[in-house]
Amino acid sequence: MSVLKTLYKQTFIYGLATVVPRMLSFLLVRLHTDKSVLENVSDYGDVSLVYSYFVLFNVVIAYGMETAFFRFFNKDSDQTKVLSTAAMSILGTSLGFLGLGLVFQQPIAEVTHINVNYVGLVIWTLFLDALVIIPFAFLRAQGKPVKYTVVKLTNVIVNLGLNLFLLLYLKSLSEHNSIWDSIYIPNFEVNYIFIANLIASGVTLLLLLPFYSKIKYKIDRVLWKKMLRYALPVLVAGIAFSINETFDRVLLERLLPESIAKTSIGMYSACYKLALFMMLFATAYRLGIEPFFFSQSKTKDATKNYAKILEFFVICGALILLVVVVFIDVLKLILIPNEAYWEAMKVVPILLLAYLFLGIYHNLSVWYKITDRTKFGAYISVVGATITLLINLIFIPSFSYMASAVATLVAYFSMTLLSYYFGRKHYPIPYNLKKIGLYLVLAISLSVLSFYQFRAQYLIGFGMIIILGLIIWTNEKATIKQFLKPSHDH
Repeated sequence: MSVLKTLYKQTFIYGLATVVPRMLSFLLVRLHTDKSVLENVSDYGDVSLVYSYFVLFNVVIAYGMETAFFRFFNKDSDQTKVLSTAAMSILGTSLGFLGLGLVFQQPIAEVTHINVNYVGLVIWTLFLDALVIIPFAFLRAQGKPVKYTVVKLTNVIVNLGLNLFLLLYLKSLSEHNSIWDSIYIPNFEVNYIFIANLIASGVTLLLLLPFYSKIKYKIDRVLWKKMLRYALPVLVAGIAFSINETFDRVLLERLLPESIAKTSIGMYSACYKLALFMMLFATAYRLGIEPFFFSQSKTKDATKNYAKILEFFVICGALILLVVVVFIDVLKLILIPNEAYWEAMKVVPILLLAYLFLGIYHNLSVWYKITDRTKFGAYISVVGATITLLINLIFIPSFSYMASAVATLVAYFSMTLLSYYFGRKHYPIPYNLKKIGLYLVLAISLSVLSFYQFRAQYLIGFGMIIILGLIIWTNEKATIKQFLKPSHDH
């Protein structure tokens, strides 16, 4: 239990580093969907489309090197060599990406249907973000979640502060002061959003710059080839994941009539943010458990601990699913008060459930990570991406963004089943399927009832949350009490 407590403490701190930046998405969706900031829903569709490509290119520019770094840093006796090889690899490829990106800005704009003015800002931001991949991974490998969190939060504060200043205050300042007037550009709001992101990325790199004075500027070619071999399936899985995650926006832009495409993307992307509550929890959990998986793999109780970790995840995820669905209309008023976006609210429960399954999949993925069978992660993710693409391509013309939401759920559910099936063969873990199944069925059933039968009836909804909570407490009383006991570890 003490091992699990350590995990949950780390997950909480990493959670802050993940949750607070994602909370920025909540605050920014509130800001960006305001009529006085971005006048049209289609403008928000533009922003969302660019960030969809951001996700894909972030994966490509990292090419699985972060995961490879973790694996070899824990495995190799010469950690300095692993560190410098990973850092120099990312540095070299990022410089290449920057050069090519700047030379081919116009063709990139034409292929992606993105305004060429945004492309340069995006390329520089991606470059700066790439240079902090290994410094951040090194902080996690060293078990320094506090420093990791402080740097991440600084990025959030700078980004949010600049968004507020550039979108809300610069215009009024320019009317009274010639200095600000020389900076302010009318109808430049979308550019300002990307400029804020670029400056925040630059500040993050500045804070982590001391890392580059500590490394040896050498690549061990033999090690590098091993790391690339390990990283390649992770890259494939990452591209597949980014297709599952954001490529639906790209397909919506291509497959819907031009007159409604950007507006539909804007509505869908704004309501998608409400599913972030589950995504935040799943991501924080993943950041906490990834180093833990590797460090615990040789201990006696490894499989028992892995099984218990999944159980706890499902309990928390089931509660989050039901609570968000019950209070969905309250959250809507707080985060997206502009009624022009509300038409897409029906996607939220589907996406919440999708992210719950994604979190389960991340927990199940322990088997292929610690047995060096990362190619299975790639295979499973490719299946998920194929499902996403097929459902979107076939059904978007008829069902618009509802097809995209259902595709995300079907893809993540399929990936969960596949990972469990292969994991049972290669690295059996004693998961308590009856208990996990009970919590999932209960949470999904109550959520369906709440959303479709008792929507905005908060007394009934609160009763449902109490019922689920009591069932969990009855089954888990002993474990929860033990978990809440003060730790006497030193």
